[in-house]
Amino acid sequence: MKIIVVAVPGGGKTTIMNYVKKRKPDVVIVNFGDYMFDIAKIRFGIKDRDEMRRKIPVDQYRAIQEEAAKRIAELKGDVLIDTHAAIKKPEGFYPGLPDYVVSLMKPDVILLFEFDPYVVLQRRMKDIRGEGATLRTGRDVESVGEIEAHQQANRYFAFAAANASGCTVKIVDLRFKESRPFEHAEVGAEEIVKLFEGSTLTY
Repeated sequence: MKIIVVAVPGGGKTTIMNYVKKRKPDVVIVNFGDYMFDIAKIRFGIKDRDEMRRKIPVDQYRAIQEEAAKRIAELKGDVLIDTHAAIKKPEGFYPGLPDYVVSLMKPDVILLFEFDPYVVLQRRMKDIRGEGATLRTGRDVESVGEIEAHQQANRYFAFAAANASGCTVKIVDLRFKESRPFEHAEVGAEEIVKLFEGSTLTY
């Protein structure tokens, strides 16, 4: 089974998947951006993933996406794919899962996590350095409204990708206030584990 996991940057998606790995160590977890970066580093001398997002022309970016998708499609077993549905670029939102990419990977489910944008902002602010102009990741600091707009864009792009690949979309609402540390990660991981353990998908 292949599950694509998407969320806005800084929401806690990586932590969720770390929890999944503890419960299901046989699940293969891959980061789509890492696959792209490995290709871009060789072809263009890109130094980090945010530089890749800002500097590579769209046509070359598409070619890198396609090659990364082909490599991931060859993976066997239960696979969890960490990626983005909507990528924020200077010229606007760009699809992280365009038809030619998602159709190559053939996912069973696109799982979308949504968070309170204030919580996302707080989590990002913990990574601020210097005068607070940029994050350690190189991303510009965004407002709560911009984070929420990104989440809405994620929905649109996730449904479009599901339509292209013939899979389902599952939205997991993690906007609730945590009653204990890492509760969002625990709940998110549980949703993924349930899909792996309990799903016999029929169409």
